Amino acid sequence: MSEKVARSMQTTRQRIIDAALDLFGARGVDGVSLDDIAAVVGVRKQTLLYWFASKDELVVGVLATAAEQLSLVIDAAVRAAPEEPLDRIDAVVCAVFRPAVRRPALLGLVREISRLPTAQADEVASRIRPLIDRATSYMALEMAAGRLRAGDPALTAALAYATVTGIATEPEALRAVGWQPTRAGLRTLRDELRAYLAAALRP
Repeated sequence: MSEKVARSMQTTRQRIIDAALDLFGARGVDGVSLDDIAAVVGVRKQTLLYWFASKDELVVGVLATAAEQLSLVIDAAVRAAPEEPLDRIDAVVCAVFRPAVRRPALLGLVREISRLPTAQADEVASRIRPLIDRATSYMALEMAAGRLRAGDPALTAALAYATVTGIATEPEALRAVGWQPTRAGLRTLRDELRAYLAAALRP
């Protein structure tokens, strides 16, 4: 197989994942068929099945890709941020929200994780868990050094994670308190989370 053909095939796979992400996020997994995705990509259904043996496998592939991309975004934010721990945490929060503001379908995709069969949900969670563990370990070290206010780093990380995922999983509850699922609403929620973490962690 030539390098050009290999690149073309990988591009097709990525186009399938991108189209599936947008459709799953907008309509939910149950509201999208493989035929729908094939039509958006401009390929036959058999081409999708070449890359993903089933719809379930495609769902896991899309969620895994999103988790990997989030990890890269966070890594880049941490490398670019100042050494001061509050600045680093603030940079990570902004980095996590940035893709959702640019591509709202990502929020709908988060909602779909809770609807997966247990085995598939566990597989996706295993890709997200290291990000949470990393944040918890970092805050624990900075708390021990006195650069962050002493507290429960696991609880702080869990509250931040719940805020982000709650945008997707509990939109009606958020609407009840006046929040709107728009880009402006996302920015407002992001800034509130940044302010909360700064107040909670400032030594």
